[in-house]
Amino acid sequence: MPFVHSPVPGFRKGGSCRWLLQLVCPLIGNVLKVVVNTRLLLPGKLEGIGWFTCEGFKRIVRAHPGIRFYFVFDRPFDREFVFSDNVHPVRLFPPARHPALFYLFFEVALARFLRNLNPDLFVSPDGFLSEGYKGTQLPVFHDLNFMHNPRFLPFLTRKYYTHYFPKYAARARRIMTVSDYSKTDIARTFSYPSQRIDVVYNGVHDLFAPADQDTARLTRENLTSGAPYFVYIGALHKRKNIDNMLRAFDRFRQNDAQQHKLVIVGEPMFGSSALRKVYQAMRYRSDVVFTGRQFNERLRDIVASSRALLLVSHFEGFGVPIVEAMQCDVPVITSNVTSMPEVAGEAALLVDPGSIDQIVHAMDRMATQPELRKILVEKGRKQRKRFSWDKTAELIWESMEKCL
Repeated sequence: MPFVHSPVPGFRKGGSCRWLLQLVCPLIGNVLKVVVNTRLLLPGKLEGIGWFTCEGFKRIVRAHPGIRFYFVFDRPFDREFVFSDNVHPVRLFPPARHPALFYLFFEVALARFLRNLNPDLFVSPDGFLSEGYKGTQLPVFHDLNFMHNPRFLPFLTRKYYTHYFPKYAARARRIMTVSDYSKTDIARTFSYPSQRIDVVYNGVHDLFAPADQDTARLTRENLTSGAPYFVYIGALHKRKNIDNMLRAFDRFRQNDAQQHKLVIVGEPMFGSSALRKVYQAMRYRSDVVFTGRQFNERLRDIVASSRALLLVSHFEGFGVPIVEAMQCDVPVITSNVTSMPEVAGEAALLVDPGSIDQIVHAMDRMATQPELRKILVEKGRKQRKRFSWDKTAELIWESMEKCL
């Protein structure tokens, strides 16, 4: 029986009725068809939503071989993302990398493709749907920062998001999101029934793990000439509160006998020119190390060799670096707003992102209280068990089942 397939280890199948359909449909020629927006599966450039798509659907398509999945790309795709024989890659034109191209891709090319194929379900991990298609659609809204802080986005992107995402919510059969905070926010902002919103936490890559002493020493020698350092991971985006983080580090260094560095891992996004002014005004700007974007083992070693993670954003729908740090046995300083307290639990020092004093105080405690760091690491080991890609895939599938 070629359509019978063992589940991915650790991945629980959905309801028995749906599994029975997967067994029977191929026999009667009525194969379930699911289209997935995979435009953010970019080789060597996976970020938050890309990892969510990759790790979630890698497990789902292998665990459900009786379903035909169509992965829709907006540029030449890499075969590494065709995870199994039941995945059919499709490239549509044009690449959706600008508001005008968003419209042409989702409302013209994708809408035409969906109408012709008539799938049982369209799933969109980046939240974009197609107003021109009337079938069943299931988006993932990772956060609504663009609704609350539109000033953080370029003008045309802001206008597109604030115009279309309320329409997407009205169109969606259900909505997935990545935290209880975002669930409440979506229900309130879009007047959407909370019982039709499914919380699907992000997972964390197995690659992240504690560093041994030699690796940590070599990483610090190469990165900061051996000095201890705080690390930030993410884009230099306004909502990430990089300006206050730099101001806090500058003040912290005035009384820092250990001469910590601040390592910033990520590439600039819109608004970085204002950050340059803050940076140029710093007394200790030579102690700030910009690494650019890092991946895989290099990123893991940078995180695992740090004194603590510093993520004091104004807004996060989840905050993946928090869990990555916990996976590396690294303590965390993060904000006391939006989803960050939910993800961090008791395993972090929480600060008001608008208070430089609080950020400085938290950094000082991390630098001078080794017992506090040990306590937070131990709590992080417990908290991180809530998050895995197997659980993510399981919850995505359960939400899909409800639509199917």
